[in-house]
Amino acid sequence: MRIRIQYFVAVVITMILGLSSRRFADRIPELIAEHAGDMLWAAMVYFGFRFVFVRRGFILAAALSIVFSYAVEFSQLYQAAWINRLRDTVLGALVLGKGFLPADLLRYLLGIAIACGMDACWPRRKR
Repeated sequence: MRIRIQYFVAVVITMILGLSSRRFADRIPELIAEHAGDMLWAAMVYFGFRFVFVRRGFILAAALSIVFSYAVEFSQLYQAAWINRLRDTVLGALVLGKGFLPADLLRYLLGIAIACGMDACWPRRKR
């Protein structure tokens, strides 16, 4: 249970950092402001999968995170009126995004890789 709480905290902290990177984009270096939000979103997805599949390995969480993130990005190519109305809401924009950007695919990969690396470095309590 303790490890699940750690992943939940990681999700919340990553969410806060991601939203902050958008909110305070004018106060941070342009390179970070441009890329951090998408990388943090993908890292949050990774920590979310680790929360759900706490007993499974990093590779499963990383693979599911990549598939999920890429599916969301490619879904942005679909522009039906009903999903665009959903994307026009705050929550819809945060989850589904607004428009397809190939660069986001690399940002997601980097965010997941960094989160996975951090996860591998976290100390684990031995049973």
